[in-house]
Amino acid sequence: MKIAFFVNDVMTEQSGYSTIRMAMAATNRGHTAWLIGAENFDCDVDHTIHALAYGAPKKKYTTTAAYLADVQSKRAVRENIVVDDLDILMLRNDPSTDTGHRSWAQSIGITFGQVALQKGVVVLNDPRALQIAANKMYFQMFPEDVRPKTLISQNHKDIRAFIKELGGNAVLKPLQGSGGSGVFLVKLEDKSNLNQMLDSLTQDGYIIVQEYLPAASEGDTRLFMMNGKPLRYRGKYAAFRRVRSGDDMRSNIHAGGKLRQAEIGPSHLKLAEIVRPKLVQDGMFLVGLDIVGDKLMEINVFSPGGLGSAQKFEKVDFTLAVLNALERKTGYMQDYHRKFSNKEIASL
Repeated sequence: MKIAFFVNDVMTEQSGYSTIRMAMAATNRGHTAWLIGAENFDCDVDHTIHALAYGAPKKKYTTTAAYLADVQSKRAVRENIVVDDLDILMLRNDPSTDTGHRSWAQSIGITFGQVALQKGVVVLNDPRALQIAANKMYFQMFPEDVRPKTLISQNHKDIRAFIKELGGNAVLKPLQGSGGSGVFLVKLEDKSNLNQMLDSLTQDGYIIVQEYLPAASEGDTRLFMMNGKPLRYRGKYAAFRRVRSGDDMRSNIHAGGKLRQAEIGPSHLKLAEIVRPKLVQDGMFLVGLDIVGDKLMEINVFSPGGLGSAQKFEKVDFTLAVLNALERKTGYMQDYHRKFSNKEIASL
């Protein structure tokens, strides 16, 4: 199998990233695995896509640190590959980290991914759906009964009225962005800073005003979904919990949250079943659901991370399950002598 992972920048990847875990697993199984950065693509006059790709020497790796060190050093195998010849291209960049002077890089994977898709390469997640999911409006397309009550607006009057309708407690966050940046909690007993919050957020565009869920005080659960189903391997679910640190309402790890083992129950599985049809319809191969209580708070479709965190608690290497699924996809294509879309394979 020939597989490439598109990332923000090969040289800024870290050994703990799920992408690196998957690339190492593929290499250890004897597959040809590449990393491609945002600046590494070329499209010829005949629409053939080339890329300067980085790989590791063919050998068995026991740690992601050793694997990534080889990819990022002079020992790396560097080759100008034809992307059209790949079996699978996985889009694993995080657009939110390429703001400012690298804003051009935010959608470059989607752009080249769409061309590769037309050439018959299996591109995951589907770049056409990722284009729609480039901001949090995508979240609103999922069934209403799994989402908190939400308003998206720039109108201060409408926002205030909605907060009042919610009983005075609400969460404010920007329509664009990730990682807990620019997230505020409005409390009924203290609205003195509401004007400043609204002024700050509307400077960058639209605001998401969301119902505050009391269960959020206990943190959230990230559950991985693969081909529209909860990712389960050797009887264990790929999931973990994040809990707040101190008084910070955010449970994101780089916002100070702490990791804990998750217990996946009927409410999590019911929610997963409700969102399954749309994930399959959109060709979303690997995503992360962030769940509070019985509500979905966010869907991570670009580069859901944390497979290593799930492995830490469950003692199962979930990257092997992902690799098994990718191998099955290429196997279908070889058996039937044609390319399958992720939607078709996920529905088999």
